[in-house]
Amino acid sequence: MKSSKISGPIGIVTTTLGASLSGLLRVEKEMHGDARKDFAVFLPEGDVGAFAKNLYGGLKNDFTGIMSLLRNPDFQRLLLEYKRKSRVFFVSHTTEDQVSSEWLIRGLDGKEYRPEDYLVAFSEYVKSHVSDVQAIGVLLKHPQDWNPEVLKGLRDKLAATPQRFTQENLQRAHEIRHKKPLADIISMVKHAEDQQSPLLNAAERVDRAFKQISNGHTFNPEQLKWLERIRIHLQENLSIDQEDFENQPVFADVGGWGNASKVFQGRLPILIREINGAIAA
Repeated sequence: MKSSKISGPIGIVTTTLGASLSGLLRVEKEMHGDARKDFAVFLPEGDVGAFAKNLYGGLKNDFTGIMSLLRNPDFQRLLLEYKRKSRVFFVSHTTEDQVSSEWLIRGLDGKEYRPEDYLVAFSEYVKSHVSDVQAIGVLLKHPQDWNPEVLKGLRDKLAATPQRFTQENLQRAHEIRHKKPLADIISMVKHAEDQQSPLLNAAERVDRAFKQISNGHTFNPEQLKWLERIRIHLQENLSIDQEDFENQPVFADVGGWGNASKVFQGRLPILIREINGAIAA
C-alpha cells in the first residue's frame, strides 16, 4: 500500500469548542433559537444536539463525510461564533439584572474569589507543588510520562483544594480574565507556572501535538484513519492509553487495540507515548 506523508495537522478542527461530544452538546444548550437556521446549512434542521449524540455512529457509517464536515472552515467558524442566548437574570416582574463580569467563586473554606484573585491563588498553588503533586511535576518537568491516570490525578487533586480548582472554575476565570474560553487543563497549569505559556483549547492543543508527531513520520491511508480516531478521542480526553482502545466505541467498533496494533505494525505503544508526550509538551 502506498504511503503518504502528512502535509499538515491531521484533521484540523480549529474551533474554540472543538468537535468533541461534550463541546457540541454545549453549543446546543447555549445557542439562540435563530442559530438553528445557520446550522441548517450543514445539519438536518440545524439540530446540533442530534448530530452530537450520533457522532460516533456517524463516524462509523460515514467516516469521510463526517470528517469533511468537521474540517469545513465555515462549520468550524459557526461553532465558535454561533448566536447565543441572552444571559439575563430576572429578579422581579419589573426589574432585571444583566450578568456582569463580577463573577465570584466560593472555595471549600468559604472564601470568595474574583477571577483575577482566583488565578493568582492557582498560580501560587502550582508553583509551590511542582515537587509533591505528581501530575504538576509531569506537566512541567516530564511531559513524556503523561497518560490518562496522571490526568485524572491532576483533576482530582485540584478539585480537592480549599480553593476548589476544578476545570470548570478555572476555565471560567480564564475566560473572564484572559478572554480565552474553554482553555484546557494542561494550558492552565503551564500558564500558572509561566505567564508566557500560551492558553490553548483542546482542539488547538491536539492540532499542535499532531503537527509535532507528523515530523519525520510517514503514514499509510489506513494508519491515517486510526490517527483521525485518536485525534477525536484526544480532543475530549487529552490523553490516551491501551485501555481506551477497548472501551471507547470510536476504537472498539473497528477492532480495538488488536486491529490498531496490526495497522501500525507493532509500533503503536511507542506512537501512543509520543502522542501523549506531545499533548503534554
